[in-house]
Amino acid sequence: MSVETIFLNAPDFPRQADVRIVLRFGARFAAHASEWDRELDGALSRSCALPACTCASGEIVDILLPPPPPNQVRERRAVVLNLGNPAEMTALSLMQAGAKLARFLESVKESRVTLLHDWKETCAVARHELSGRLLLGLQLGNYRFALMGKQDKAHAIEIFVSGEEWDVDSASRFTSLAEGVCLARDLVNYPASHLHPDNFADYLAPLAAAGVAIEELQEEQLKQLGMGALLAVGGGSARKPRLLLLRYCGKNAPEQPLALVGKGICFDAGGLCIKTTRQMFPMRGDMAGAAAVAGTLLALARQQANVHVVGILAIAENLPSATSYKPGDIIESASGRTIEVYDTDCEGRMVLCDALHYAATRCNPSAIIDLATLTYSVMQGLGPVFAGLFASDDKLAQTLLAAGERTGERFWRLPLDSAYDEGLRSPVADLRQHAKTDDGDAPYAAAFLKHFAESVPWAHLDIAGKELLEEDAPLARAGASGFGVLLLEEWLNGQ
Repeated sequence: MSVETIFLNAPDFPRQADVRIVLRFGARFAAHASEWDRELDGALSRSCALPACTCASGEIVDILLPPPPPNQVRERRAVVLNLGNPAEMTALSLMQAGAKLARFLESVKESRVTLLHDWKETCAVARHELSGRLLLGLQLGNYRFALMGKQDKAHAIEIFVSGEEWDVDSASRFTSLAEGVCLARDLVNYPASHLHPDNFADYLAPLAAAGVAIEELQEEQLKQLGMGALLAVGGGSARKPRLLLLRYCGKNAPEQPLALVGKGICFDAGGLCIKTTRQMFPMRGDMAGAAAVAGTLLALARQQANVHVVGILAIAENLPSATSYKPGDIIESASGRTIEVYDTDCEGRMVLCDALHYAATRCNPSAIIDLATLTYSVMQGLGPVFAGLFASDDKLAQTLLAAGERTGERFWRLPLDSAYDEGLRSPVADLRQHAKTDDGDAPYAAAFLKHFAESVPWAHLDIAGKELLEEDAPLARAGASGFGVLLLEEWLNGQ
């Protein structure tokens, strides 16, 4: 990443930093900023009293300071970052304020800055979370994809944070979380010419370096496991499918793991039920579920979180060829259940069914969460605000929804009802892959997947439409969002 953070244990400032950032809480400064304002004869408070200042969270007031008196050293620029009403402060509002700060520093081409940290007793978040969330937002807002042109490289920022004794674990958590989100973004941003089943595991080198165990199951091993669904989807590509197994176990973590399963279709042309060009163009992002799982494991390992997590990534390409699976085929899955294929473009539920069965029967998880860019219908039903959540367990659903609200990765719970099973009945197989109607496909897909979680508490996160942004958003530039990592890391750290 292009943001280097140096924590200082006292309000001491590097002489080379020409910019000092101070925090404002609504219409007031806290202790450290007030002290500096007095040293500047009220320059900060006078500037913030201008009619244009709204005191809203994320508002920035840029102040060019006069030259210092002789024999004194002082920054040439003061930047006031307003965090809004401290009683209404949230983790999300802090991250968004940090992202706005990153874009401001880039716009004025400032690279070496000091953040004078402050806090008020009335703040709705803890002291160390305030600084951590701000810096997380700064790192996420500063992200640029490495393959972009030179003019689009991330703006390098060296930020010195000063004003209190630092909780090293807290600081490490948010830096690690930024790493995880940025890895997920990178994976989704890579085109299929660069990222594909043959080399997906190579891109997970940062996880291995952080202590995550990685195992790759290739075609022959998948055959031995009976993973006919995953093999069928990947059969049309010259690059054969893989199952990637990731495991992180923190010190004193529970013996029984939590399982994260990610759909990893590196490119989805739809198979023989081929997509239109317009539908196909963003399909490099059809592995965003797998990317989110990988990013989450990296974040947990880097911060040495006290959790036990297994990640299972179902990696394939869904391409049309003479060896592609076909509508009407009957496929035997790893669970032994047979599946009647209706639409080869419903490949996500195929690869997930084998991965879910593997997680449930071989990993002994206490719960399973899968993430997938699965259905267009969830996008049509929920629009751009929410992703879809289906769950077999109410407590699991409630804790995931709460984590999503805290981090801004919001989900809406959708029905997982036995009535949807009726649409999956087949006269020739145990299950039909797609319902007999084209309406409301998302709950039918979830009903299909439920069978393969094998009664383990399970949640399915349909994140279709959240993987790629057409324009800048509060925490991400246009391109890959890394959606899912913030949610999963928050949820797992709460377990």
